[in-house]
Amino acid sequence: MPQRRAITGRSQEPRARFAEELRLLRNGRGVSLRGVAEVVGWHASQFGKMEHGHTLGGPEIVEALDQYYGTGGMLLTLWELAVADPTQFREQYRRYMILEAEAISLWHYAVSAPPGLLQTAGYAREALAVGWLKGPELEQQVEARLGRRQLLDGEAPPPFRVILSEAVLRTSLRDVEAWREQLAHLAEMAERPSITLQVLPFRAGPHGLMNTAVKFLRLPNGRVVAYTENDLRGELVEENASVELLQRRYDAMRDLAMAPAQSRDFILRTLEEAPCEPSI
Repeated sequence: MPQRRAITGRSQEPRARFAEELRLLRNGRGVSLRGVAEVVGWHASQFGKMEHGHTLGGPEIVEALDQYYGTGGMLLTLWELAVADPTQFREQYRRYMILEAEAISLWHYAVSAPPGLLQTAGYAREALAVGWLKGPELEQQVEARLGRRQLLDGEAPPPFRVILSEAVLRTSLRDVEAWREQLAHLAEMAERPSITLQVLPFRAGPHGLMNTAVKFLRLPNGRVVAYTENDLRGELVEENASVELLQRRYDAMRDLAMAPAQSRDFILRTLEEAPCEPSI
């Protein structure tokens, strides 16, 4: 079969296409970045970063640009495709990200850090920077991680169960305010009807997943896959017997965790105990 010829000659990669369309629309209007900023709001540098593919921006700024250019929702559609594009993630995570986007239910166990689906921008930035990311690559990966949170939004998000080791709540960020924001976000997400959040206290003692962060995804065909992860690598587990073994360990550990209401209270107490930035 002959390869399909690109009709427009424009990029077929969602993130690059979004940036390209922004440049074409502005140039078609014959306005500068500063001119767009004066009408739409935000700083001109933000639009420059979006046009160069360094950032995608948020839905509010994209909706404002949609109105400014009169594109009838096209820009927001391109933005959604760019946010969901698995190629923006590092190669070793892409297959998991594709499956995560398709999942009809999810359940996770977090050993030392909040699951990516529940991380704030401040937490994601500091955590990713520890892995030696910096500059535009760091910002792109932060944006990619935050974009995953759309899975939990909307009218019918998939059920999401997460168990946090108490270590997650005791390993604070260097940025005090960013850490308080992360704790508050966890407490807020725990109130959502589609999310069941539990804390596994230190007093629960040893268990079968002490050193393994694990994620389970139930796919539309009913199949369950698992993803195990440490600081160096992640592994997609699809073989039924291995997935079942991990599930049994997860279920045994869940029986040791605090109930959801107690868990949310525990997070709020941790937030109350967290230090505040000293007032000047």
